[in-house]
Amino acid sequence: MTAVAGTAPPAVLPKRVSPIEGLRHTLTLTWRVLVQIKHNPMELMDFSVQPIMFVLLFTYVFGGQMAGSPSEYVQYMLAGIMVQNALFATLNTGMGLNVDITKGVFDRLRSLPISQAAPLASRILSDVAKQAWSITLILSIGMLIGFRPDGVFGVVQAFALVLIFTLAFAWVAVLIGLIVSEPEKVMIFGFTAVFPLSFTSTAFVRIETLPGWLQAWAKVNPVSNLADAARGMLSGGPVGGPAVKSLLWAAVIMAVAAPLAVRVLRRRA
Repeated sequence: MTAVAGTAPPAVLPKRVSPIEGLRHTLTLTWRVLVQIKHNPMELMDFSVQPIMFVLLFTYVFGGQMAGSPSEYVQYMLAGIMVQNALFATLNTGMGLNVDITKGVFDRLRSLPISQAAPLASRILSDVAKQAWSITLILSIGMLIGFRPDGVFGVVQAFALVLIFTLAFAWVAVLIGLIVSEPEKVMIFGFTAVFPLSFTSTAFVRIETLPGWLQAWAKVNPVSNLADAARGMLSGGPVGGPAVKSLLWAAVIMAVAAPLAVRVLRRRA
C-alpha cells in the first residue's frame, strides 16, 4: 500500500489580535446583527412600541397631576423618558447575548481568529444603533404632542450624551447576560436595578418634591445627572455640571463592567 500524503496541521489561531483588527471584527459582527432587521423588521418592535407608549402614557395620564397640563409636563419629562427607555433597552443587549451563548453562536465565533471582546462589543454597538432609532421616535412623538426643544444643537447634544451613557451602561447588561443561565433572568435582574434608579431620580419629578432623605440619593443618582443634563440641553437650564457627572459615571461603569464581562466570557468559554 502506498503511503497517504499527510495533511497539513491545522492553523493555530492567534490568541491576540491588533486593536485595528479587533475594531474590524467588531464592526463586522455589528453588521451581522443589524442586517437581520432587513429580513425581520419585527426586531425593531421593542425599540419602537415601548418608547411611543411611554411618551403617550406619561404625558396624558400623569401630565395633569404632575404639572397642571400634559403640554407642560411633556416639556419636563421627555428627557426622563429618553433616559429611562435607553436604560431599559440595554436589557435587550443582555438578552440577545445570552441567546447567542445558549444557542451555540459563541462556540462558532470562538473557532475564528477574532478579538475576544468583538462579540460583546458588536452586540452593544448594534443595540446602540437601534437605540438611536428609539430616541428619534421619542423626540418625534414628543414634538407632535407639544414638546418644543430649545434648539437643534441642544437636541444633538442630548442625543449624543444619552447614547454615550447607554454605550457604557450596556456593559452592565452584557455582564448580567453572561452570568445568568436563561434570557428571562436578564429582564428580572435588569428591571430590579433599572426601576429603582429611574423612579428615585429627577427623571419624572422635581427634586424638591422628594423626601429629604431621598433627595440626597437623587442628587448622586446617575439617572438624575443624565436626565438633568439632557433636559438642560433640550429645554434650557444647567448643563455643564450634570453633563460632566454623567460622563464620569459612564467612564466608571464601563471601566468596571467591561473588563468583568470579558473575564466572565473567557471563563465561560
